[in-house]
Amino acid sequence: MTENLKAIMAENLKKQLDKKGITQTMMAKDLNIPEMTVSNWVKGKTYPRPDKIQMMADYFGIKRSQLTEKYPTNLEPVSPLTIPIPILGKIACGNPIVAEENFTGYFHESPEYLPSGKLLCLEATGDSMYPTIPNGAKVIIREQPDVESGEIAAVLLNGDTEATLKRVKKQGNTILLVPDNPAYDPIIVDEYNPVKIIGKAVKFSFNL
Repeated sequence: MTENLKAIMAENLKKQLDKKGITQTMMAKDLNIPEMTVSNWVKGKTYPRPDKIQMMADYFGIKRSQLTEKYPTNLEPVSPLTIPIPILGKIACGNPIVAEENFTGYFHESPEYLPSGKLLCLEATGDSMYPTIPNGAKVIIREQPDVESGEIAAVLLNGDTEATLKRVKKQGNTILLVPDNPAYDPIIVDEYNPVKIIGKAVKFSFNL
């Protein structure tokens, strides 16, 4: 590993940290990487492994090359201010929803149109909410313990191990989780099939 590559990585990493207003300590904690390791990258003493480079690129919402290659200042890609929103993956049994083990990365979104409150991101899989939410869409969730009837929510099923998106319908004392796709049947919530609402779906992004 040449010193030049380490220096380029260090310069680009410091630049991205400054752009996002993130300290080395914050990034180390968010990515579950030892702070000394991050410090050595920033000082150009060591060079990160490919998987760590990809992790940082995802964290900053940039291309890998923006960390590994030297860019002339007049060609520096212009990136809008974004904030990292943790992506919720599979829920580990016994862990709280917000446990680090349950997050698979970060989705970066402009704060301009985001609501207040604690936000999570859930990737829609399958077509049960089609055409409202397409398969693969990144759905922004505002954490809250309940939603109004007719709103779309992220809910936990199967013993609090599986997160899914469904429209919540309340009929008297009965709660239904209703897919927008009529090809799927509603789920009846009862003592034999309990669910837990994670939060309200407020926005989604989808790349063509």
